Amino acid sequence: MNRLKILITGANGLVGQYLLKTLHGRDVIVTATGRGPARVPHLLTGGITYEPLDITDAMAVNNLMQSFMPDVIIHSAAMTQADQCELDKIGCWNINVTATRFLADAARSANAFFIYLSTDFVFNGLSGPYREEDIPEPVNYYGSSKLAAERAVMESVQQYAIIRTVLVYGKTADGTRSNIINWVKSSLEKGNRIRVVDDQVRTPTYAGDLAEGIMQVAYNRSKGVWHIAGPDTCTPYQMAMSVAKELMLDHELIEKADASSFTQPAQRPLKTGFIIDKARQLLNYQPISFTEGIRKMTTGNEKL
Repeated sequence: MNRLKILITGANGLVGQYLLKTLHGRDVIVTATGRGPARVPHLLTGGITYEPLDITDAMAVNNLMQSFMPDVIIHSAAMTQADQCELDKIGCWNINVTATRFLADAARSANAFFIYLSTDFVFNGLSGPYREEDIPEPVNYYGSSKLAAERAVMESVQQYAIIRTVLVYGKTADGTRSNIINWVKSSLEKGNRIRVVDDQVRTPTYAGDLAEGIMQVAYNRSKGVWHIAGPDTCTPYQMAMSVAKELMLDHELIEKADASSFTQPAQRPLKTGFIIDKARQLLNYQPISFTEGIRKMTTGNEKL
């Protein structure tokens, strides 16, 4: 039996790095792509190689696709910062929508199974947590661009899966990517007071769980829309308090705040989060708790 050939975009990002960690040592052939040099070169062994790729360059995308001819494409590259998308709408559309069209068209020509990574921000946050069949209605440009890309995938590719996720956290190889756990830990260790919103609801997702869920979809070619997230529904304030408790830091430095007290270019949906029953039942998806995720990230045992 031929080894599965997988093309990954956004391999230098958080999810991309965990995908490479998950695939490391498995009997697959992987071409990982991203901006600039590889950030996890120690994982580029066996059947895993890396090539820089500008996904907004249609010719470069097609050339790589024709030379590699993947069985599965995992498209995780995106502009994901909501405020950046609001301030640079052209750049956001080029990366999140136009590039996705290039990749989807190339996937169709290669007869590859296409996995697109999307977000809870396609929903308006009025009635979360959400199931796969709930109607998207984004409230910011980032969410609008991701929804447009979802529709482009549905229109362009017959064999596809759309995987939506929520507030992904994990440990990057270079340690440069900030997330709520790192931010709270660093702030409290310095004795800094922090204000954290308590009127937004999410289901924070450990990147290792997401990577495993993506690979289950890939191996089984599980078509359609999937909600893959963490099992715990909580506010950012509750997350911050959990970090303080687990790491025995001063929780009295954490102050509750409403989202309306922060001035940000992009509106955030208030109550999102996902119901993950479908993934649990059909993919055997078994995510860890947020508390266990804190331990994995902060004990020093986890390495990429």
